[in-house]
Formats: sequence, structure tokens, C-alpha cells
Amino acid sequence: MADINTINKDFADLFDQGNELLLEGSSDVMNETRKNAFQDFSKLGIPTRANENYKYTNLIPAFDHPYNVNLRYQNVDVDLNEIFQCDVPELDTNLVLLTNGWYYGNNKELTELPKGVIVCGVQEAAEKYPDIFNAHYGKYAKTEEDGVVALNTALAKDGFFIYVPKGVVIEKPIQVVNLLRSDRDLMATQRNLIVVEENAQAKIIVCDHTLTHHKYLTNSVTEVNVARNAIFDLYTLQNQHLNSVILNSTFIRQESHSNVLSNTISLYGGTIRNNHHVLLDEEYCENNTFGMYLMDRDQHVDNFTSIDHAKPNCLSNEHFKGVMDDQASGAFAGRIFVRRDAQQTQAYQSNNNLLLSNDAVINTKPQLVIDADDVKCSHGATVGQMDEDALFYLRARGIDEKEARQMLMFAFAHEIIEKIRVEPLKERIDELVDKRLRGEISKCNTCAIACNH
Repeated sequence: MADINTINKDFADLFDQGNELLLEGSSDVMNETRKNAFQDFSKLGIPTRANENYKYTNLIPAFDHPYNVNLRYQNVDVDLNEIFQCDVPELDTNLVLLTNGWYYGNNKELTELPKGVIVCGVQEAAEKYPDIFNAHYGKYAKTEEDGVVALNTALAKDGFFIYVPKGVVIEKPIQVVNLLRSDRDLMATQRNLIVVEENAQAKIIVCDHTLTHHKYLTNSVTEVNVARNAIFDLYTLQNQHLNSVILNSTFIRQESHSNVLSNTISLYGGTIRNNHHVLLDEEYCENNTFGMYLMDRDQHVDNFTSIDHAKPNCLSNEHFKGVMDDQASGAFAGRIFVRRDAQQTQAYQSNNNLLLSNDAVINTKPQLVIDADDVKCSHGATVGQMDEDALFYLRARGIDEKEARQMLMFAFAHEIIEKIRVEPLKERIDELVDKRLRGEISKCNTCAIACNH
């Protein structure tokens, strides 16, 4: 295995040798941001376990691999009817497709969007809508704090751009499907930008899938700005095969009286790292951040969250739950910051974990950093096994042990699922989670989720 210095040098060489392709088709703002990000990456490099924020996730094996990297768009033919047999067939959505980190040019399902809504690729947005794009791109993702985010920004070429203008309500959710399909092992870099203007409302569902059995590393960064009085939901469903590594970083900035709900469901994947940053930048914001992870075999999941109360009178609720089996490992590190001027803050955080085997491991570290004195804040974490009293209660009523355990696990997970504000999506995830807990992988015949199964 290569050492971290060699890996960092390989990416520095990739940046230098691919500089012409990186600049090609990218806007001046993207390229200037790219330049600064590479300088930050040169200082930070890929995070190791010596970095406190990555203490429980070893990224060296993930990056120590000769991936193919596409710095120019490569056309990938996909059959949408084939793909969505294994998704949410009852869910009526505006469908957006990305392949290997690039916006798919044949998106034709967006004709029902309200007037003024923009959905396109990041490169196209930079060219056609520079005022909107330049006002937000690179403003919320901090490259000076995380080498993974810096690397994404340095290598970013495309992703999705969604703009919801002032006062517009999108009744039908936008479903973004990120597909990985390649005939070689692949590293995909995806950069997304979402702008929800004043008094607007939108729900976005992001689904991650693999369609071939190759090894994949996805480094994705999403920046979101939610303006005054806007309501925004972001649902992420992670369902990839065991050869996949997902690095998913989301940065959300909220303005006054905005309401944001995010829910990340990690069903399957080799290594998953979710970075979730929220900045409550004006008064009277409400943020609800939820997550659920179901891991078995040798899978690993790490959720790192930061909720920054920068202004007074804001409310945040954060709740993550996990079910770990076999030799699975996981981590949760949640940080709530209450700044000196953020009086009358209400902030609540909880992490609960269920271990189904003696070999499963979870590390949990909820944290509060409070500089204000007029606040209501709490945090806590639990790690335990099945409630034997509840199990006895069910068995005493004639339910066999296997089914009783299944019922208790499902009830444990459902507390997070019920927070979803899209009913067909809630029902479908309930179904997926039930099958996942039973050891069944819900899939259509063509999905690569069966890889290494």
C-alpha cells in the first residue's frame, strides 16, 4: 500500500497534467476557485486518521487505487425504464440523471417544472446563468478545512444545478439519480449547486446507484443556499455495491425564517462518509437533520455533522440512528456550535445505535460548543443491543423470535423514516428498509447491488 505522501503527489500530478482539460469548458469563477482549492489541497492532502474529524475512517485504501478519471464528458447510454424498476415507481417526480458525475444531456422529463425554475448541468449554469451561479458557487464549501472538499473543488467539472426563483412552489419533487457505469474502475468528482430563493418551496431526492461491478470512488460536494421564508427538503438514498466508496459533503446556508429538512438513508455501500454542514446565518431559521444507516458484513459508514448557530432565535433538531450487524463498523460525530450572539437558540442532537453482533462496532461523539448563555440545548448517544423485555413481550404473544426481532428493528429505524415529507417516498423506503433488515437486497435484475453478494 502506498503511503499518504505518494497518494497526495499522484493527485497533484493529475491536477498539473490535466490542467488543460480542467480549464476546458469551465467558467472563470470555477477555474479561479479551482486554483485556490488546489493550493488548499496541497497543504491539507487526503485526511488521515491523525485528523480528528476522520479519526474513525481510513481513506488511504480508498484513494490508493489506479482509478480512471474522466476530465472530459464521456457519453454513457442508459435505459431509464430499466433503471427505475428498482427505485420508487409510484413516485411522481421531475427526473434528473447524472452519469459518472456528469449531467446527462438527454434529460427530457423536466417539461412540467414551473416557470423560471432552472435545472441543468453546472457547466451550463456557469455559462448561461452567470449572475446566479457566480453569487453562490464556492461560497459555502470550505476548501481550507477539508482535503476531500478541496480535492473536489480542484477537480470539479460538472454536476447538477437547480434554481428555484422567488415565490415559486415546486409541487412535484425533483429526483436526481447519480449513476455509476464504466468498463473500468472509476473515480467520479461531482459538484452540485442548489439555490432556493425567497418564499420558494422545493423537495429534492438524490439517489446513488452503481450499474456495473467495478470499483468506484465518488467525491461529491453539494452547496445549498435557502433564502428568507423558503422551505426546502433534501433526501439522500445511498444504495451502492460493496466495491464503492462514497464521500458525500453537503453545505447548507439558511437565511431568516427558512425551514430545511434533510434525511440521509444509507442502505448499502462499501465505505460511506457523509459530511453535513449547516450554517444558520440569520434569525428564526429552523433546521431538521436526520439520518439512518443499516450496515452489515464489512461495510463502514461515518456521519460527520456540523450545525452552526451563528444568529439568535434559531432551532435545530438532529437525530441519527444506526443498525450494525456482522463485522460492520461506523461512526457518528455531531457538533453543534452556538455563537456568542446566538441567544435564545434551541438545539437538540441525538444518536442511537443498535448492535446485532459482538463484532459490530460504532463510535459516537455528540458535541456541544456553546458561547451564548440564553439557550436550550441537549445532546446524547446510546449504543446497545436488542431490548430483551420488548422481545419477550412480543414472543409471549405468539410471535416467533425471528419475526419479533425484525419488528423491533423496523420500529427502531422507522422513527427516522417517518420524518420524510413525501408520502410515496416514505412508503418505498419503509419497504426497502424492511427488506434490508431481513437480509434481502431490494433490486431489479440489472442493478449491480448484487456485486460481491
